[in-house]
Amino acid sequence: MTPALARARDLLDRARAAYGGNPAVADRLDHCAARLDQPLRVALAGSLKAGKSTLLNALVGQDIAPTDATECTRVVTWYRNGPVPSVNAWYDGDRRMPVPVQRPDGRLTFDLGELTADRVDFIDVEWPASALAQTTIIDTPGTSSLSQDVSARTLALLTPEESASGADAVVYLMRSLGAADVEFLERIGRHVGGGSGPLGIVGVVSRADEVGAGRADAMMSAKQVAARFTDELERTGLCQAVVPVAGLLALAARTLRQNEFAAFEALARVPAEQLQVAMLSADRFARPDVDLPVDPGMRARLVDRFGLFGIRTAVLLVQLGARDSPSLAAELVARSGLDELRQVIDVQFGQRADQLKTHSALLALERVLHACGDHELLGAVRRELADDHGFAELRLLGRLRSSSVSLPDEEVQVLHRVIGGSGIGATRRLGLADDASPAEIRAAAVDAVRHWRSRAEHPLLDPFTAKAAAVAARSAEGLVAANDARSA
Repeated sequence: MTPALARARDLLDRARAAYGGNPAVADRLDHCAARLDQPLRVALAGSLKAGKSTLLNALVGQDIAPTDATECTRVVTWYRNGPVPSVNAWYDGDRRMPVPVQRPDGRLTFDLGELTADRVDFIDVEWPASALAQTTIIDTPGTSSLSQDVSARTLALLTPEESASGADAVVYLMRSLGAADVEFLERIGRHVGGGSGPLGIVGVVSRADEVGAGRADAMMSAKQVAARFTDELERTGLCQAVVPVAGLLALAARTLRQNEFAAFEALARVPAEQLQVAMLSADRFARPDVDLPVDPGMRARLVDRFGLFGIRTAVLLVQLGARDSPSLAAELVARSGLDELRQVIDVQFGQRADQLKTHSALLALERVLHACGDHELLGAVRRELADDHGFAELRLLGRLRSSSVSLPDEEVQVLHRVIGGSGIGATRRLGLADDASPAEIRAAAVDAVRHWRSRAEHPLLDPFTAKAAAVAARSAEGLVAANDARSA
């Protein structure tokens, strides 16, 4: 248990001792405490048809979220780890109904029967998946839906008026970056981060393969778009990273079948000009009168699962030497952008799960105590929110995008690394090899303390840069202390 987590539990215990006799307050405090024990909550948000459900399936590595526009995609759906697959709809306040899982035409869907989305509060899915063991994923309806009620469900989860956000971190999918996206990101930042701003928000340029109309260089075009979005968001500090991802390709790659690999092998032997003409469009590629060594039915399935970009990429990789389905799948996942997104999520969310959960619980506790008028305990909670160094690092990581730092670019990169922007392990923070010895770690950490302390005390530095350097020095001091404690 981290020190911050222990202090949060102590504050909750004090609140329970003071208000345990009030059932309504006690219930809210129980919810605060439960967030500390549950897996990290990561919500997928974004506009209508941004590809949230497809990305969720890709992250989990299984087809567990419906992607067709049915009633269930208009409802907030929680995906948790469980021993056996089960789906339940909670509706009319406190009623629960088991929901059958169906696969018409091979596509997964949840059958809500006579229930309509306006009656359903949320859908709770338990599924045995390793990706859900440490993270609960929340799939939200599109924020730009034509139905205000549908968009309101997402807002009620992420930015409720009377309570803390239901998510600890957010992956926000966008195909463009408009005023509505910026406004929504600002609302998320205020709720997920409280007064400290966004602590856990990552942006995704979704359906990235469509940016270049399915061409072989589509992901390159998407990376340029992501870079532009990142530059624009740097001015506001609304996201900690923006990553392009071709969700359809990522999901297909993680569930690649042997007969699909065989089809790609056959297509790889087709002369380049002939294949290029056949792939002028998705409809043409699947036409029965097009002469290719793969039957039209399989070609249609490849288009449906991989898209033209995925097919072109898979064929090229086979021609370059992919000799079996596992190696092809790994290459396709890497080319889809999913590996990069998973790494960003791990660094920004996974490695800081305790900090993010603690922050969410303390924000929720702050609202409870404010309503109770308990100024003494409320002050203790607010001091914890303001003083914990882990929160200071997260705040600074967000603000580094929106504020000018009076340091050379190389030094800014080092500062970003020291405060945990590339991972929170000691060797990652200090730029050392993973097998660095305790003595090497201590020496590098002491050097970092001296460097950043000297920077923080420089009389000509502007206040923000001096504060950033002080945070880096404190991070390095923590590395020294932790290393000494392990060596004792």
